Amino acid sequence: MDTRTATAGEWALRPAAFEDVEPIAELRATVLRADLERLGRFDERRVRQRLRDAFVPGHTLVVEHDHTFAGCVALRPAPDGRWLEHFYLAPRLQGRGLGLAVLRTLLRGTDAEGVPVRLNVLRGSAARRLYERHGFTVTQQDPVDVYMLRPPGPPRPDRRPGRAGGVSASAPPPGP
Repeated sequence: MDTRTATAGEWALRPAAFEDVEPIAELRATVLRADLERLGRFDERRVRQRLRDAFVPGHTLVVEHDHTFAGCVALRPAPDGRWLEHFYLAPRLQGRGLGLAVLRTLLRGTDAEGVPVRLNVLRGSAARRLYERHGFTVTQQDPVDVYMLRPPGPPRPDRRPGRAGGVSASAPPPGP
């Protein structure tokens, strides 16, 4: 299949394993490079090591598209809800609805649990718009990060039928 025509309808989530850490660290370096360089913060080694140091397979899901590694997302439990972290998609799949489908799936789970979701995004990142469209609001900022919060809400109807993705029933979002 031509990856330029990839759609969100051909994806699945699976629980991460320890051996996923290096592909995820490489993807993180690729995806964050432009924003970190713009902010004067890119370091080849540090960008990968920060992921390795924070990687918890039990809180992480791997996104697969066309049966291949396409990205990841972590949903870490916190005393007051969940932290959405390490949400990276391969550049070839960005802008095709896959991130939207993954985010909607995760938020349906947190809404069902009645818990808020927190995250931080780099200042100037295009991802911020996606989060704002899904109810995240800014709670604080610093020179590098924008911190956002989304309170739990009623389940949101998927406005694009058939675009919610093919989430594997055997890979629910990680819980506490």
